[in-house]
Amino acid sequence: MIIKNVEIRCCQTSTDMGASSLKSHSVNASETQSVIDFLVVTLTTECGLSASMFGFAGKSAVGSGHLAASCMPSLLIGKHALDREKIWQEFRVANRWWHHLPMYSFGPFDCCLWLLGAMQAGQPLWRYIGGLRNKVPVYTSSLVLPDAEAYQAEAHAVKNAGFCGYKIHPPGKQVEEDIEIHRAVRQAVGEEFALMSDPVAPYRLSETIQFAQAIEELNYLWLEEPLPDESFSALKKLKSKVSIPIVGAEVLPHHPYSVAEAISSEVFDAVRADVSWSGGITGVLKTAHLADAFHMNCELHATIFHPLEMVNLHVAAAINNTTYAELLFPTHTFSFGLKQPLPIQNGYATLPESAGLGVDLDWDFIDNATVLVL
Repeated sequence: MIIKNVEIRCCQTSTDMGASSLKSHSVNASETQSVIDFLVVTLTTECGLSASMFGFAGKSAVGSGHLAASCMPSLLIGKHALDREKIWQEFRVANRWWHHLPMYSFGPFDCCLWLLGAMQAGQPLWRYIGGLRNKVPVYTSSLVLPDAEAYQAEAHAVKNAGFCGYKIHPPGKQVEEDIEIHRAVRQAVGEEFALMSDPVAPYRLSETIQFAQAIEELNYLWLEEPLPDESFSALKKLKSKVSIPIVGAEVLPHHPYSVAEAISSEVFDAVRADVSWSGGITGVLKTAHLADAFHMNCELHATIFHPLEMVNLHVAAAINNTTYAELLFPTHTFSFGLKQPLPIQNGYATLPESAGLGVDLDWDFIDNATVLVL
């Protein structure tokens, strides 16, 4: 199953995600964030089998696409599609020497390799990886909302929709405001509903300790990225002051090696990974199995685009140390790219039994969104 062709589509689509959802973290506050850039990569083999997957592209699909096209075809063409470890290791070395690609570049190509293997084997991806379960609980995460009332209303909607939990991305402007938002949401959904927090590292250490102690009293399940993932010394000081689990590592580069250092330094109680930013399925499995050896969870991080979220669900069904899968809310905002909705009912995703991804990509949508093919 030799790879003979690599296609990279640079794509854009409009979304109903309003300016307020990311405005507080935008370089230009006037941006509407109405356009989302992404890639769709396709690997085709000499035997005629092909696999495609979405890829993150930051603020420029064309820029990200050109970077990937400068490196990935030469790495992949002529290789056996089942030699995933060989390809992963060769990319790691080449990327260190000269490529220095964004952390999200390799993921979709690795996902395609795994999909090719699963399709050739006639197995659903989750079972091909190494099946553990066919149902995975799902929680949703907010974008940045304008005020406490908006977070309360959304938390109600998430709970009423049957999801297993809700995670807050607060504005991150003033710690007191963020604490009040978390208090309001806890009051809105009651004591038993699972709540998490991900402020995305906006505070100084003293403020972070204040914030962590406050949401610990509110019985939040975990605190994610309260400080930059690489700030090991500050994270240790934070952990000495609170008992709420501290979760991180989603933006540490070079999984699993950087995560190994984080675990050995005891800065996190659980780690994060996803198939987009952490080196594809291969990278996530390395990180998840590393964490498992230390009796720690690897909580899977949302990948934004639902085709990638489907891959994340397959991985979640094949590892024993992730509690939930994560989706961004409203879920319809990023639901494009699949012909069918994600297979989620009553807060649980049921994984398909058909070979490969188990759902079809929406090629009419992809064709209409494509601005450049490389």
